[in-house]
Amino acid sequence: MASGISNIAGAASSTASTSSKAIAGNFQQFLTLLTTQLKNQNPLDPMDTNQFTQQLVQFAGVEQQLKTNDRLDSILTNSKASASATASSFIGKTVTADGTKTTLSDGKASWTLTPARAATKALITISDSDGNVVATKSTTLAAGSQSFAWDGRGSSGLTQKDGTYAIKVDALDATGSTVAVDTSVTGTVTSVDLSGSEPVLAVGTAKLLLSTVKNLAAAGA
Repeated sequence: MASGISNIAGAASSTASTSSKAIAGNFQQFLTLLTTQLKNQNPLDPMDTNQFTQQLVQFAGVEQQLKTNDRLDSILTNSKASASATASSFIGKTVTADGTKTTLSDGKASWTLTPARAATKALITISDSDGNVVATKSTTLAAGSQSFAWDGRGSSGLTQKDGTYAIKVDALDATGSTVAVDTSVTGTVTSVDLSGSEPVLAVGTAKLLLSTVKNLAAAGA
Protein backbone atom coordinates (compact mmCIF):
# COMPACT_ATOMS: atom_id res chain seq x y z
CA MET A 1 0.00 0.00 0.00
CA ALA A 2 2.89 2.33 0.84
CA SER A 3 4.29 1.80 -2.65
CA GLY A 4 0.91 2.80 -4.06
CA ILE A 5 1.11 6.13 -2.24
CA SER A 6 4.67 6.61 -3.53
CA ASN A 7 3.47 6.10 -7.09
CA ILE A 8 0.77 8.72 -6.62
CA ALA A 9 3.24 11.21 -5.16
CA GLY A 10 5.67 10.47 -7.99
CA ALA A 11 2.98 11.07 -10.57
CA ALA A 12 2.11 14.34 -8.86
CA SER A 13 5.75 15.46 -8.98
CA SER A 14 5.89 14.69 -12.68
CA THR A 15 2.75 16.72 -13.25
CA ALA A 16 4.28 19.66 -11.35
CA SER A 17 6.99 20.02 -13.96
CA THR A 18 4.44 20.35 -16.74
CA SER A 19 1.41 22.01 -15.22
CA SER A 20 1.33 23.85 -11.91
CA LYS A 21 -2.39 24.43 -12.21
CA ALA A 22 -3.00 20.72 -12.64
CA ILE A 23 -1.22 19.88 -9.39
CA ALA A 24 -3.04 22.59 -7.46
CA GLY A 25 -6.33 21.37 -8.90
CA ASN A 26 -5.60 17.72 -8.09
CA PHE A 27 -4.57 18.36 -4.49
CA GLN A 28 -8.05 17.68 -3.13
CA GLN A 29 -8.32 14.60 -5.31
CA PHE A 30 -5.03 13.35 -3.89
CA LEU A 31 -6.30 13.77 -0.33
CA THR A 32 -9.53 11.96 -1.16
CA LEU A 33 -7.67 9.03 -2.70
CA LEU A 34 -5.26 8.92 0.21
CA THR A 35 -8.13 8.87 2.73
CA THR A 36 -9.81 6.05 0.83
CA GLN A 37 -6.62 4.02 0.85
CA LEU A 38 -6.26 4.54 4.59
CA LYS A 39 -9.80 3.32 5.18
CA ASN A 40 -9.27 0.23 3.07
CA GLN A 41 -5.73 -0.70 3.97
CA ASN A 42 -4.84 -4.23 4.99
CA PRO A 43 -4.86 -4.43 8.82
CA LEU A 44 -2.08 -7.01 8.59
CA ASP A 45 0.08 -4.72 6.46
CA PRO A 46 -0.75 -1.14 7.49
CA MET A 47 0.80 1.92 5.90
CA ASP A 48 4.01 3.18 7.52
CA THR A 49 3.00 6.28 9.48
CA ASN A 50 6.28 8.13 9.01
CA GLN A 51 6.34 7.52 5.26
CA PHE A 52 2.72 8.62 4.94
CA THR A 53 3.38 11.84 6.89
CA GLN A 54 6.48 12.69 4.82
CA GLN A 55 4.65 12.18 1.53
CA LEU A 56 1.72 14.29 2.68
CA VAL A 57 3.99 17.11 3.83
CA GLN A 58 5.97 17.01 0.57
CA PHE A 59 2.87 17.22 -1.56
CA ALA A 60 1.47 20.06 0.55
CA GLY A 61 4.82 21.85 0.18
CA VAL A 62 4.66 21.54 -3.61
CA GLU A 63 1.16 22.97 -3.69
CA GLN A 64 2.15 25.88 -1.44
CA GLN A 65 5.14 26.68 -3.66
CA LEU A 66 2.94 26.68 -6.74
CA LYS A 67 0.55 29.14 -5.12
CA THR A 68 3.49 31.33 -4.07
CA ASN A 69 4.82 31.33 -7.65
CA ASP A 70 1.41 32.32 -8.97
CA ARG A 71 1.27 35.24 -6.54
CA LEU A 72 4.78 36.36 -7.48
CA ASP A 73 3.90 36.23 -11.19
CA SER A 74 0.85 38.36 -10.46
CA ILE A 75 2.92 40.88 -8.50
CA LEU A 76 5.54 41.11 -11.26
CA THR A 77 2.85 41.58 -13.92
CA ASN A 78 1.20 44.37 -11.95
CA SER A 79 4.57 45.99 -11.26
CA LYS A 80 5.52 45.96 -14.95
CA ALA A 81 2.14 47.38 -15.93
CA SER A 82 2.57 50.19 -13.39
CA ALA A 83 6.11 50.95 -14.62
CA SER A 84 4.90 50.99 -18.23
CA ALA A 85 2.11 53.43 -17.40
CA THR A 86 4.55 55.67 -15.52
CA ALA A 87 7.10 55.59 -18.35
CA SER A 88 4.48 56.47 -20.97
CA SER A 89 3.61 59.62 -19.04
CA PHE A 90 7.21 60.82 -19.50
CA ILE A 91 6.76 61.40 -23.26
CA GLY A 92 7.17 65.09 -24.06
CA LYS A 93 8.75 65.86 -20.69
CA THR A 94 12.34 66.74 -19.85
CA VAL A 95 14.25 64.19 -17.80
CA THR A 96 17.64 64.12 -16.16
CA ALA A 97 19.15 60.65 -15.82
CA ASP A 98 22.40 59.10 -14.68
CA GLY A 99 24.61 58.26 -17.63
CA THR A 100 27.46 59.27 -19.89
CA LYS A 101 25.69 59.35 -23.26
CA THR A 102 23.66 62.18 -24.72
CA THR A 103 22.61 63.44 -28.14
CA LEU A 104 24.36 66.07 -30.25
CA SER A 105 21.72 67.98 -32.18
CA ASP A 106 22.24 71.20 -34.18
CA GLY A 107 25.69 71.65 -32.66
CA LYS A 108 24.46 71.35 -29.08
CA ALA A 109 25.07 68.68 -26.46
CA SER A 110 25.34 68.92 -22.70
CA TRP A 111 26.00 66.88 -19.61
CA THR A 112 25.67 67.58 -15.91
CA LEU A 113 28.90 66.90 -14.02
CA THR A 114 28.99 66.46 -10.26
CA PRO A 115 32.49 65.98 -8.81
CA ALA A 116 32.86 64.66 -5.28
CA ARG A 117 34.97 67.76 -4.52
CA ALA A 118 36.68 70.54 -6.42
CA ALA A 119 39.11 69.39 -9.10
CA THR A 120 42.05 71.56 -10.15
CA LYS A 121 42.67 69.41 -13.22
CA ALA A 122 40.05 67.64 -15.30
CA LEU A 123 40.43 66.03 -18.71
CA ILE A 124 37.11 65.68 -20.51
CA THR A 125 37.03 63.16 -23.35
CA ILE A 126 34.13 62.88 -25.78
CA SER A 127 33.70 59.79 -27.97
CA ASP A 128 31.31 58.94 -30.78
CA SER A 129 28.98 55.92 -30.89
CA ASP A 130 31.83 53.75 -32.24
CA GLY A 131 34.08 54.61 -29.31
CA ASN A 132 36.35 56.92 -31.31
CA VAL A 133 37.62 59.97 -29.41
CA VAL A 134 36.44 63.10 -31.24
CA ALA A 135 37.22 65.85 -28.73
CA THR A 136 39.13 66.52 -25.52
CA LYS A 137 39.24 69.48 -23.19
CA SER A 138 41.26 70.35 -20.11
CA THR A 139 39.42 72.36 -17.47
CA THR A 140 38.77 72.74 -13.76
CA LEU A 141 35.64 71.70 -11.87
CA ALA A 142 34.10 73.39 -8.88
CA ALA A 143 32.48 71.33 -6.15
CA GLY A 144 28.82 70.56 -6.78
CA SER A 145 26.61 70.05 -9.81
CA GLN A 146 27.47 72.00 -12.98
CA SER A 147 26.66 71.88 -16.67
CA PHE A 148 29.19 71.09 -19.40
CA ALA A 149 28.18 72.14 -22.91
CA TRP A 150 29.79 70.91 -26.12
CA ASP A 151 29.36 72.74 -29.41
CA GLY A 152 29.98 69.64 -31.49
CA ARG A 153 33.43 70.68 -32.67
CA GLY A 154 36.05 67.93 -32.66
CA SER A 155 39.75 68.25 -31.89
CA SER A 156 40.33 68.82 -35.61
CA GLY A 157 38.04 71.85 -35.56
CA LEU A 158 35.42 70.15 -37.70
CA THR A 159 31.81 69.97 -36.55
CA GLN A 160 30.74 66.43 -35.80
CA LYS A 161 27.52 64.98 -37.22
CA ASP A 162 24.44 64.70 -35.05
CA GLY A 163 24.19 61.49 -33.03
CA THR A 164 24.97 59.91 -29.69
CA TYR A 165 28.18 60.84 -27.88
CA ALA A 166 29.67 59.72 -24.58
CA ILE A 167 31.67 61.71 -22.05
CA LYS A 168 34.49 60.58 -19.77
CA VAL A 169 35.96 62.74 -17.02
CA ASP A 170 39.37 62.15 -15.38
CA ALA A 171 39.81 64.61 -12.52
CA LEU A 172 42.44 65.35 -9.86
CA ASP A 173 42.31 67.61 -6.81
CA ALA A 174 45.03 69.94 -5.55
CA THR A 175 46.88 67.06 -3.87
CA GLY A 176 46.90 64.97 -7.03
CA SER A 177 44.28 62.56 -5.73
CA THR A 178 41.62 61.21 -8.10
CA VAL A 179 38.22 62.89 -7.88
CA ALA A 180 35.13 60.85 -8.71
CA VAL A 181 32.76 62.66 -11.09
CA ASP A 182 29.15 61.61 -11.56
CA THR A 183 27.67 62.31 -14.99
CA SER A 184 24.06 62.73 -16.02
CA VAL A 185 22.19 63.76 -19.15
CA THR A 186 19.13 65.91 -19.77
CA GLY A 187 16.71 65.86 -22.68
CA THR A 188 13.13 65.55 -23.84
CA VAL A 189 11.60 62.09 -24.02
CA THR A 190 10.32 61.36 -27.53
CA SER A 191 9.22 57.74 -27.12
CA VAL A 192 9.22 54.78 -24.74
CA ASP A 193 10.22 51.17 -25.47
CA LEU A 194 8.18 48.76 -23.33
CA SER A 195 9.37 45.50 -24.92
CA GLY A 196 12.05 44.69 -22.33
CA SER A 197 12.00 43.92 -18.63
CA GLU A 198 12.36 47.65 -17.88
CA PRO A 199 10.99 50.61 -19.88
CA VAL A 200 13.60 52.47 -21.96
CA LEU A 201 13.17 56.18 -22.66
CA ALA A 202 14.33 57.62 -25.97
CA VAL A 203 15.91 61.06 -25.61
CA GLY A 204 16.96 62.00 -29.10
CA THR A 205 19.03 59.01 -30.21
CA ALA A 206 20.09 58.21 -26.63
CA LYS A 207 18.39 55.40 -24.69
CA LEU A 208 17.84 55.77 -20.95
CA LEU A 209 16.58 53.14 -18.53
CA LEU A 210 13.62 54.34 -16.48
CA SER A 211 15.45 53.43 -13.26
CA THR A 212 18.26 55.91 -14.06
CA VAL A 213 15.92 58.94 -14.17
CA LYS A 214 16.44 61.23 -11.18
CA ASN A 215 14.61 64.38 -12.21
CA LEU A 216 11.48 65.11 -14.27
CA ALA A 217 10.18 68.44 -15.51
CA ALA A 218 7.67 69.79 -18.01
CA ALA A 219 9.17 70.46 -21.44
CA GLY A 220 10.87 73.84 -21.54
CA ALA A 221 10.91 74.17 -17.75
